[in-house]
Amino acid sequence: MPRTAIRDVAGTARRRRRGTSLVLAVALTATGLGVALTGTTATSPPAQAADAPYLDASLPTGARVADLLDRMTLDDKIGQMTQAERAVVTPADMTTYRLGSVLSGGGSAPSPNTTAGWADLYDGLQRGALATPLQIPMLYGIDAVHGNNNARGATIFPHNIGLGATRDPQLVQEIGRAVAEEVSATGVDWTFAPCLCVARDDRWGRTYESFGEDPEIASSMATIVTGFQGERLGGPASVLATAKHYLGDGGTAQGRDQGDTRVTEAELRAVHLPPFQAAIDKGVGSVMVSYSSWNGEKLHGHRYLLTDVLKDELGFDGFVVSDWAGIDQLDGAPGFTAAEVATAINAGIDMVMVPNDFETFLTHLRQGAQSGTIPMSRIDDAVTRVLTQKFELGLFENPYADRTYASTVGSAAHRALARTAVQKSQVVLRNTGVLPLARTGGTVCVAGKNAHDIGNQSGGWTLTWQGASGPTVPGTTILEGIREVLAGGRTTTFAADASNVDASCSVAIAVVGERPYAEGQGDRPNGLSLDSTDTRALERIRTSGVPTVAVLVSGRPLDVSGLLPSVDAFVAAWLPGSEGAGVADVLFGAVAPTGTLPVSWPATATQQPINAGDGQTPLFPLGAGLTWPSEGGNDPEPTTTPTPSPTPAPTPTPAPTPTPTPSPTPSPTTPAPSPTPTPAPTTPAAPATACTATWHTDSSWGGGFTATVTVRSTGTVALQGWRVTWAWSDGADLANGWNASFTRSGGTQTAANVAYNGSLAPSASTSFGLQGTTTTDLRTPTPTCVAS
Repeated sequence: MPRTAIRDVAGTARRRRRGTSLVLAVALTATGLGVALTGTTATSPPAQAADAPYLDASLPTGARVADLLDRMTLDDKIGQMTQAERAVVTPADMTTYRLGSVLSGGGSAPSPNTTAGWADLYDGLQRGALATPLQIPMLYGIDAVHGNNNARGATIFPHNIGLGATRDPQLVQEIGRAVAEEVSATGVDWTFAPCLCVARDDRWGRTYESFGEDPEIASSMATIVTGFQGERLGGPASVLATAKHYLGDGGTAQGRDQGDTRVTEAELRAVHLPPFQAAIDKGVGSVMVSYSSWNGEKLHGHRYLLTDVLKDELGFDGFVVSDWAGIDQLDGAPGFTAAEVATAINAGIDMVMVPNDFETFLTHLRQGAQSGTIPMSRIDDAVTRVLTQKFELGLFENPYADRTYASTVGSAAHRALARTAVQKSQVVLRNTGVLPLARTGGTVCVAGKNAHDIGNQSGGWTLTWQGASGPTVPGTTILEGIREVLAGGRTTTFAADASNVDASCSVAIAVVGERPYAEGQGDRPNGLSLDSTDTRALERIRTSGVPTVAVLVSGRPLDVSGLLPSVDAFVAAWLPGSEGAGVADVLFGAVAPTGTLPVSWPATATQQPINAGDGQTPLFPLGAGLTWPSEGGNDPEPTTTPTPSPTPAPTPTPAPTPTPTPSPTPSPTTPAPSPTPTPAPTTPAAPATACTATWHTDSSWGGGFTATVTVRSTGTVALQGWRVTWAWSDGADLANGWNASFTRSGGTQTAANVAYNGSLAPSASTSFGLQGTTTTDLRTPTPTCVAS
């Protein structure tokens, strides 16, 4: 493409994005650009942008967006709506086609895959974007879903299913901040995270990307949005977050990836919508559309859900991005068509992840705008939304990589945070007294394919899309963590096949479970059994008669009902990532376990789907988890195996669901109040067991609503149960509820605790949800709580 002039667009050097080093932003004006952009409607010369109001950072964002939009040609606008894969674009393409965004799919990385290599890639493509007449910077998106997991050397945090087990929103926010720093070091400014799907069938291959089966858990973890973006966009290490996948992808029939969620609108709103409202409340800048369908209609063309609900009802003012070639699926045939492009854009998608055939997409989008099939008002709305986020991020002032964050990549501080997250995600589901293990004494025999495999413990979306077994990333395996925690206090042996386990072992630790997978390839429609490698190793250990701790490394519950009678302890470790020592910290009592199940654990191989409140009896219910005092690993474990029960171990009493702000680890028993020698106060003493209930309407629409009721223990002695009552306004009724048992008498509704959330320590809280119908405007009820 011929170029006629080179000039300094701003007249002065500019600061790098989010940094302090200075670079010179140079752009190219061009003649003949309409030839390169076939079909362009531009006839006027390029805008002289250097003095334009939109480059004045002191002006409000809305004024800057309006000024820039007024200067844009149709080709400028449709370029901003296009996202291409980095493997198929060059800096020259960024200039020629005015592309607004680039992405790296899973495993798509520069060579070398280093922090500097990423920053160089980013800056090169950004220079191409800034060489357009209006110098509009690009956004670069990646799936940083459990760390900056495409980049070699990054800290790999537990996948979301493990973070859901922590019930710790503040921890999750801190993880988001750490990931944002490591992402910022590479120049990338946009992550396709968090996944706020509510997984309702564990056979789904993306279950580990979900925080759990309960919408309340996912909603509470929307704090990670603040972690990614900061308290405001454009601050230090601010990375645009993405709430995905909108809407209902965790509820597809049979857990099929990209399948059909066949539920009523009431259930869709009650189960799958609340986490997205929570993310919007946190200011999330983008929302990604799900591949899945709702009752047969693909979400990528669903105007009601994308525009009427998401944008209009929920008030989302960021931009909506498609999933990878997602609009290709609207007509069921491969390849973009003009009709698919028009359907998707008119439905409310603002930016389209093409990713490989961006030229064809641009042609269809341009022709749709020129013909009126896609109204210019829709184009302008989409571009306004995209530009707003770019201005808010500060990209126009600081467009290049801030390499000062390079020291944070895989830093000791971030790895320590990841280790803490691993500790808090461990869920102890069976313990006959063998845990915590002693840190001195006899030989610890470690076995199982997942004991010394950091690739397996990291799971999918780790350097590559599907992940891989083996030494894929830096970090510490569970075996290495055990050896680190013991630090010479005990002898350890290891054999993946358990050939090391015999009478010389004081205890065996069997680390079993899944190998890495991601969407599609991770679906298990035929069940969730342990593989033959695991069953052979476990049988060898069983015949040895050695006390055994089974540690399951997996992205979801597996069928372990046959395993439990032959082991003395069972721990769900989920997919812990690069810091396996956090698992060892719990096993050997350096920290007490506090994790609780974010999903219901099936009792049989055929018990899927299973979720709290559906009438089925799980092996372990939502919220289950055992604990013990910290630093308790000094007593030796038994030297003989307890006689195994012929049936699975009884379901443990679940730990109470914690408040959004984590409380300290509870003592095994709640001490009685100390007697006081002074006379009793003249005012009545607070009841020993008491509680309060607070109502929050999550969403409402014509004829229906969803709500969350938070129950808090306010007495001095732990609650053993609770009951909440309220009076319905005229025309209101209960349609569906979860995490409580519901009854109604006349106009009075009662919700009582279920088995797993009745016990509440002083100041602890839990909550239940409901969906209702109403023939009039809902009057907010005033619930009353009593201990039972």
